[in-house]
Amino acid sequence: MKPLAGMRVLDFTSMIAGPYCTRLLADCGAEVLKVEEPHGDHMRTRPPLRDGHSTYFGHLNAGKKSVVLDLKSDTGREAARRLAASSDVVVENFRPGVMKRLGLDYPTLAAAKRDLIYCSISGFGQTGPRAEQPAYAPVVHAASGFDHVQFTYQDGQERPAKTGIFVADVLAAVYAFGAVQTALVGRLRHGNGQFIDVALMDSMINLLVFECQEAQFPSKDRRPLYVPMRARDGFVIVAPVNQRNFEQLADATGHPEWKTDPRFATVAARTTHWDALMEAVEGWTSARAARECEDKLMKAGVPCSRYLTMAEAMADPQLAARGSLATVTDGAGDFRVPNPPFKFADGSVGVEPAVPALDADTKEVLARFK
Repeated sequence: MKPLAGMRVLDFTSMIAGPYCTRLLADCGAEVLKVEEPHGDHMRTRPPLRDGHSTYFGHLNAGKKSVVLDLKSDTGREAARRLAASSDVVVENFRPGVMKRLGLDYPTLAAAKRDLIYCSISGFGQTGPRAEQPAYAPVVHAASGFDHVQFTYQDGQERPAKTGIFVADVLAAVYAFGAVQTALVGRLRHGNGQFIDVALMDSMINLLVFECQEAQFPSKDRRPLYVPMRARDGFVIVAPVNQRNFEQLADATGHPEWKTDPRFATVAARTTHWDALMEAVEGWTSARAARECEDKLMKAGVPCSRYLTMAEAMADPQLAARGSLATVTDGAGDFRVPNPPFKFADGSVGVEPAVPALDADTKEVLARFK
């Protein structure tokens, strides 16, 4: 039996952060009722599309039930309140204030269910001067300092990098997932419900551990950075993170003299002359194929990897051995999505194989909660 079997989650989320949080809850066995407007979650129309079905949407919403409600109507809102009264958890990611205007905010719903766990996910949080500002992941990446830090770590760039990976969404989703679990444990121990306020901005600030401290206590020396090194047919990254790794690196590359070179012999010396060390290592990698570099250095105990494409990474035998990817099905057929990055020894946690069609479960669900 999955650990959250018997738990019901009312899911008012769309886009990425909220749906990914609730998909993880579904992976753990919760019954997740995804409330959609009559036209459906916007992500249903986002590519990749096959016969009108979005695998992007499916990745975020597998294992849920689709319940269509018009929250602008009295009937729709009343149905939503009935469902909330029979749910353990509510998750929403509207802009702050929307749920209150709909009469679906925490105080209203908790009045009918004292032990309700209610999680709100937003860009800047539910309170504060920026609470009602619109905020998607790329905006939060810039506002949090993340993009600027990444920019300062690069050489030769004239502007911060483009945003293509929505780190803030996934990170906030994971924090929300953990917070909901914590609140459920609190309810089991103490009997009380809880309101949870998760902000993408706060999530990104939590990601920047070293940078948060360095901003308060600046160092005159630049932090050593691990850099892509040219190989004969691509790039590799080499990470000699401690003294033992460095000595293994020196021996594996045929440069035992590095171990006594005053520029590299100690951690402090390597920090000062880090660029020179990376240049020396690249002299070795550039004469070899990337796979050869990875194999030789990893065998010697030196952390090293080729730079793989997404397709190459998904084909890694390690993922297959761990069951890291699962097959799910929508109206256009099968595709693969990642399982949760945590495994239970009994094998009970994992993505459910079906992606709900829009409105597929409305009649069945509403009939249960008249």
